[in-house]
Amino acid sequence: MDDVETRELRYFVAVAEELHFGRAAQRLGIAQPPLSRAIRLLERRMGVTLLERTSRAVHLTPPGEVLLTEARGALNAVEAAIRRTRKAAQTTPHLTLALKPGGDAGLLRTILDRYAASPGAVPVDLAFRVGERAAMVRDGRADLALLHRPQNDLTGLDSDDLHTEGQVVLLPEGHRLAERATVSMADLHGEPMPRWPEARPGVTGHPVADSNQLLHLIQLGRLIAVVPESVGEYLPPGLISRPVLDADPATLVLAWSQTSTSREVAAFVRAAVTA
Repeated sequence: MDDVETRELRYFVAVAEELHFGRAAQRLGIAQPPLSRAIRLLERRMGVTLLERTSRAVHLTPPGEVLLTEARGALNAVEAAIRRTRKAAQTTPHLTLALKPGGDAGLLRTILDRYAASPGAVPVDLAFRVGERAAMVRDGRADLALLHRPQNDLTGLDSDDLHTEGQVVLLPEGHRLAERATVSMADLHGEPMPRWPEARPGVTGHPVADSNQLLHLIQLGRLIAVVPESVGEYLPPGLISRPVLDADPATLVLAWSQTSTSREVAAFVRAAVTA
């Protein structure tokens, strides 16, 4: 089989996500006929049917579902390689650290100071995000990220543990568990929980995009949330926290790409783990 081009993968992903050739063509900025020809050629070259087409709808076949997952990963890897290559050519190198506001367990200042004092230190930009920190490292937009295990998906990343702490549940005042000094995970069974964009595969719950949205939903009695105990130290009015004695500990980790060869990244990691 001839090599598949990234252009063909982009075409296929657009059609597979839109499930409509017209919308996919508009998204790609091309006419529909060449898009249809490109997909048919891709199917012939691969020897499989990727899409089932009728006069009313387009559906992915099982091989098409596999290719959609793999093509997304391949395109992300290509984009990450380009970003990292361009970054390596910069005359003024710097690092980008992705983190959640308040999600550093009070360690960030010490880490930055220790790194700044190390030989060859470069400027560190802070990118505050909630839902895409791991993705930013995977695709090259960030060099490192502060994440939590087991909450975050660390697939494709290397990491070092920085800090481990217990977890608390955030509750609205007046909740049935508010009078308890401590709770267990069994006490929380059936309660509505959040699902962050970077949650591990298989985690279910109400989608939340950021911490402000989460806190507001808890205040309204729509959700509760189990979070690292350091997060529960500074709560707005109307919320309380209670220790969850049998919750898995939350470990703050510093994560970076498994393919990173950056000396600056390695130096930052050394500074962080000894801070």
